Amino acid sequence: MTSGIGPIRTVDGVELPAAGIWKVDPGHAEVGFVGRHFMLAKVRGRFTKVDATVEVGERPEDSKVTAVIDMASVDSGDQTRDDHLRSEDFFDVANHPKADFRSTSVTWDGTSGTLTGELTIKGVTRPVTLAVDYLGYARDPWDNDRTVFSARGKINREHWGLSWNMALESGGILVSKEIELALELEAVREV
Repeated sequence: MTSGIGPIRTVDGVELPAAGIWKVDPGHAEVGFVGRHFMLAKVRGRFTKVDATVEVGERPEDSKVTAVIDMASVDSGDQTRDDHLRSEDFFDVANHPKADFRSTSVTWDGTSGTLTGELTIKGVTRPVTLAVDYLGYARDPWDNDRTVFSARGKINREHWGLSWNMALESGGILVSKEIELALELEAVREV
């Protein structure tokens, strides 16, 4: 059962964002990743230019998400590493400047759910599943309605042809195949 009007509503006793279009605010979006270097140390990075929209459905499971990521905007805190990530060894931004995500299904229970979709990197499209949490609603000082989501998941980077690596003399590899995804998104209500 759904009740309420305005930027939020109550669905089965849980407060959720109102149905409609919510545009992700790129200035308040963190599309991050974590890999391991020498299979030990965590290396974090993020993409600073993301264009994403959340279409909240009347039924939460009818919601949809689309996103386009500017791959050249990768920032890991080290210019040499970022240049390598932009190269043909990894993202090949000269030939594949954008990555995109399109949701295919959503499951929802309370304020948490699962978002499944297709992620395209370097022309390769593969399924990705993210665990999503709705964190709440706020009205900003300029009278914009904002809603906040957090999402996380894991992928094998080699499934997208991101297979550059080096074997270590002591065994193992230089860069982990498994990459953790971590997203923090603020979205502004459009309609």
